[in-house]
Amino acid sequence: MDIVEAIRMRKSIRDFKPDSVLKTILRDILEIAVRAPSAENSQPWEFTIIAGDILDNIRQTNIEHLKDGAPLHPDLHAEGLPPESVYRRRQIEIAKQIFQLMEIPKEDRAKRDRWMERGFRYFNAPAAIIISVDRSLHYPRPLFDIGAVTQNICLTALSYGLGTCIGNQGITYPEVLHKFTGIPESKRIIISIAIGYPNWDFPANKIVSNRESIENITTWVGFDER
Repeated sequence: MDIVEAIRMRKSIRDFKPDSVLKTILRDILEIAVRAPSAENSQPWEFTIIAGDILDNIRQTNIEHLKDGAPLHPDLHAEGLPPESVYRRRQIEIAKQIFQLMEIPKEDRAKRDRWMERGFRYFNAPAAIIISVDRSLHYPRPLFDIGAVTQNICLTALSYGLGTCIGNQGITYPEVLHKFTGIPESKRIIISIAIGYPNWDFPANKIVSNRESIENITTWVGFDER
């Protein structure tokens, strides 16, 4: 697949077919993805690939923690978007699209909660990629590099007919991942990627998110007017 086509086609997949993904395919994707740039070639990323019963145990325990009201405490803490900002507006716009397609009324708290739980279950994907970094690396130095390799994974997956969804809900209880995967405490868990074959019958997978006009977010300096 042409790289430009892949960039234009990539979207967040929020439900997957149950078909498993071969380990050889996931290995091929990672071998391509690690060509991502990193500061001074530091290559700070480390991958843990989860599937099968282990992934099911993580899903179940995440949901148990969530329903018990356990505080969310991801290693990578992200503040909420500023209220009344353009960033918050964009977030609300995509949420409205999703809830409309999924027929989730604003006042239906139970349906909204069930939707939120999907992220803690890695959107029912047959596999998940957990990306972590060593705690000896000063935060937030490696985050740009992790973003680059994450994008590479998602774009490369398209060439294998796979979809992805980048998410932080699946890593908000890091002790669950440490317990079931053996990721050592010396690693900071940064992000997760749900990966599998898309379920195109799922309504939310039909979304094509909007992008801001380049004219609204770009300043040209030193160019002739053309």
